[in-house]
Amino acid sequence: MTILAPTRLFDGETVRTGAAVRVEGGRIAEVLDAAPADAMRLDGLLAPGLIDIQVNGGGGMLFNDAPTADTLRTITAAHRKFGVTGIMATLISDSREKTAAALDAVSEALEAGVEGLIGLHLEGPWLSEPRRGVHPAANLRALDEIDLIMLTARRGLPLMVTVAPERVSPEDIATLAGEGVRVSLGHTAADAATVEGALAAGATCFTHLFNAMPAMESRNPGPVGVALANGEAFAGLILDGIHVHPITARVAFLAKTSRRMILVSDAMATVGADRPDMSLFGETVSLSHGALRTASGTLAGAHLDMANAVRNALAMLRASEAEALRMATLTPAEFLGLSDRGRITPGARADFVLLDAQFQPQGVWIDGERAT
Repeated sequence: MTILAPTRLFDGETVRTGAAVRVEGGRIAEVLDAAPADAMRLDGLLAPGLIDIQVNGGGGMLFNDAPTADTLRTITAAHRKFGVTGIMATLISDSREKTAAALDAVSEALEAGVEGLIGLHLEGPWLSEPRRGVHPAANLRALDEIDLIMLTARRGLPLMVTVAPERVSPEDIATLAGEGVRVSLGHTAADAATVEGALAAGATCFTHLFNAMPAMESRNPGPVGVALANGEAFAGLILDGIHVHPITARVAFLAKTSRRMILVSDAMATVGADRPDMSLFGETVSLSHGALRTASGTLAGAHLDMANAVRNALAMLRASEAEALRMATLTPAEFLGLSDRGRITPGARADFVLLDAQFQPQGVWIDGERAT
């Protein structure tokens, strides 16, 4: 048994002073209003471990390059330094064989107990060609019966897919959602009616809102307009000040609130690595002024970590501490349907991050054990 007594504690909803957490067997046994004398004193703000639903890579590794359990160990370890205790490993549009390998790798890693891994996010290949971004056109395809069988097979892992609703029918979205797959809409040029049809069929999120989708217009709201007007759908946001202008991001935050906005990193291999460049499908992607771009200038993922995203939420969105942290903890957990993550409450996993006054991570705990 361990009792942690931080200066302040964020429980998923509110910031509390003087509270303590009793941990037993990797779970939270009790949240105390006051710390007993034998508690471990922690100087800082203790919060649930950060959750990132869109992680392409880290530590010099890109999941697409080697979809294996060892790659996932490297990526999760790289993001752990930034307070992340749960990631959805993300595969950028690739071949059917690579998609199958990614499913197998995440299943194997979860069975092996790789720390910091939640599940798999397949970002495509069922996307709109005009809005594909850096996703290779040759890898894009329509969703077929083989895909449906592969995606709905009972593997015991949280699975999220990003699809363009003009490429995937409402019937197929309903099939995926009915099997517990989290369907998110992105890389799309669909009109508002098509997007609303996808939401009605079971889609529940928008992938990196504003990016890889047309701008909202007065008589053509498109995916952005539908996302902002819908009070139930979640929306991921790459909050690096590059992918989305801070004013635009603030408009989205005011519309979605911290209960439906999810901070995501869209992190590439450069996060947690020494090299300022990487290879993506044979093309060099270089880091300059905080942005990862191809030689033609196209944004290729992000050089962003979740702790920095939280700090940006405080500065750019003018979010409160509780709002900024919720968008990186409880809100993504709720989107994924994970009742034991993203909160400090009895029965939840003892996954924590300790933050200093500047919201820099000072320590991470996974299953009650302080991680290295």
